[in-house]
Amino acid sequence: MYCPFCQHADTRVIDSRVSEDGATIRRRRECEACNERFSTLETIELKLPAIVKSDGSREAFDSRKVRSGFDRALQKRPVPEDKIELAVRAVMQQARICGEREIPSIKVGEFVMNELRKLDHVGYVRFASVYRSFEDVADFREEIEKLERELPSSTEQLQLLGDVIALTKKKKG
Repeated sequence: MYCPFCQHADTRVIDSRVSEDGATIRRRRECEACNERFSTLETIELKLPAIVKSDGSREAFDSRKVRSGFDRALQKRPVPEDKIELAVRAVMQQARICGEREIPSIKVGEFVMNELRKLDHVGYVRFASVYRSFEDVADFREEIEKLERELPSSTEQLQLLGDVIALTKKKKG
């Protein structure tokens, strides 16, 4: 690896540490020529499928867009950062293991919704309302009723969803 200070080609690793999540390795290096020290991060480079958008255009898979979707859906919700990061990784893993070179964006959206359903029901409904283009309160109600059928023991979170509907009615009225 080239030294960022003098561009010399030979550097040596003096220390390596694996991150807590095991996804990266931090290496401390020293230049053989100028003796400057610097750190590098080593991560696995995964080949993720290209995304086929609804208009037919294609773009590279971008985990930042996935993260942004989670952040918007979970804004001001009590979901720990580490759980969000694990959900983003789960979406990336699902995209990678599907075995396709290209996947439709709608499939990525479904992966996100499945992870959000596990994390936070309010965040799930928020995301679904945009993703599925809810037109009115009836669409919210229909989605909440689906959740109730799937998760009958989660009455507390479903009450929060009822609050979302009440807020929506106030904004329209």
